[in-house]
Amino acid sequence: MSYTEEVYERVVAQNPGEPEFHQAVKEVLDSLKVVIDKNEEEYRRLSILERLVEPERIISFRVPWVDDSGKVQVNKGYRVQFNSAIGPYKGGLRFHPSVNQSILKFLGFEQIFKNSLTGLPIGGGKGGSNFDPKGKSDREVMAFCQSFMTELCKYIGADTDVPAGDIGVGGREIGYLYGQYKRIRDLSEGVLTGKGLTYGGSLVRTQATGYGVVYILDELMKAHNDELSGKTVIVTGSGNVAIYAAEKATQLGAKVVAMCDSNGYIHDSEGIKLDIVKDIKEVKRGRIREYADRVEGASFTEGVGIWNIKCDVYLPCATQNELGLDAVKTLIANGCKYIVEGANMPTTLDATEYAMENGVLFLPGKASNAGGVATSALEMSQNSMRLSWSAEEVDEKLHGIMKDIYKKIDDAAQRYDMKDNFVVGANIAGFEKVVDAMKAQGIV
Repeated sequence: MSYTEEVYERVVAQNPGEPEFHQAVKEVLDSLKVVIDKNEEEYRRLSILERLVEPERIISFRVPWVDDSGKVQVNKGYRVQFNSAIGPYKGGLRFHPSVNQSILKFLGFEQIFKNSLTGLPIGGGKGGSNFDPKGKSDREVMAFCQSFMTELCKYIGADTDVPAGDIGVGGREIGYLYGQYKRIRDLSEGVLTGKGLTYGGSLVRTQATGYGVVYILDELMKAHNDELSGKTVIVTGSGNVAIYAAEKATQLGAKVVAMCDSNGYIHDSEGIKLDIVKDIKEVKRGRIREYADRVEGASFTEGVGIWNIKCDVYLPCATQNELGLDAVKTLIANGCKYIVEGANMPTTLDATEYAMENGVLFLPGKASNAGGVATSALEMSQNSMRLSWSAEEVDEKLHGIMKDIYKKIDDAAQRYDMKDNFVVGANIAGFEKVVDAMKAQGIV
């Protein structure tokens, strides 16, 4: 049995009931096998993989808070500090009923390689709670966030661990979390990213993940003598990442014809009108079905199935494992040539393999959605220097980082004779930097 197979079996045995974490580890270890085999003796001696798959620290805690009826509610809170070899832990907080330790470990593990690919000095971490902000009043959200941060603040700091937002954690939640951190620790520091512009936030941070997805897509298409202009695009989701991926794709001449949320999907053959989507989702916190009521000729379909709409480019920007094998087969049959992940692990392993085996150019989320965390790291830099850059400066840096990520993953794939296998390329390029730092720092 190979070293990677041994470590994977150990992960499954020692982490029962954590399928998302198992899936993330398997995907990475399978693609690292070509690198590990060349250095197996040294990596075994140093237990590199055993150390890589085990979080440095997991913090789990209860979060009691009082709802508007005066009843005490209790949620679970977590922070997974996975790997700090190349810098302080960095990764979002997710507030969603589905949050559990398995999901946060998978996200934190992915974050190690994603953060490495940015070229910036940030390690991998993730956190969150099974609290659901949907339907809660601002006061209830504030009460929860303050209780959550009262415990979390003991374990984070500008040079230790810098959380950001994720699903369910936007500007409102970051504001409440930061206010409580500052109140307890008496520190005004860049301990959170995604902050408001009046208290240390960065311009372009809101748009960064979605813009980054399209910037790296653009690099991929150019490298294959193609262009985004004139292409038909589907973007799944209708949150932050999806909205700004659609916005940048539209700016570059594509037509985005479909988006969705957890209730169903909209189709507008004339091209999605993003000002209306933003009003529904960002202003009113409503459901995507409202788009069809407001735009003549648009339709809403309840449930899943957005992949049945014909497209050239498919950008899954909603959540993990949203795109399965049958859906990918349908996309390919309808002429889809590019799948670029905007969410974390939105495509199942069998669907990913099928897509790449059948001519689809596929970019994995750890490379293609790295623009958000990269811009968070730029926010950290601005906070440390007590200054702020213009939107143009930040966008230029973001664009440069995404170009560089494409170059790194393409180079890594070609070095191991796997041209256009960007899953392998991303994992190898991310791993090489982390493992060098781990070896240099001794057994820690």
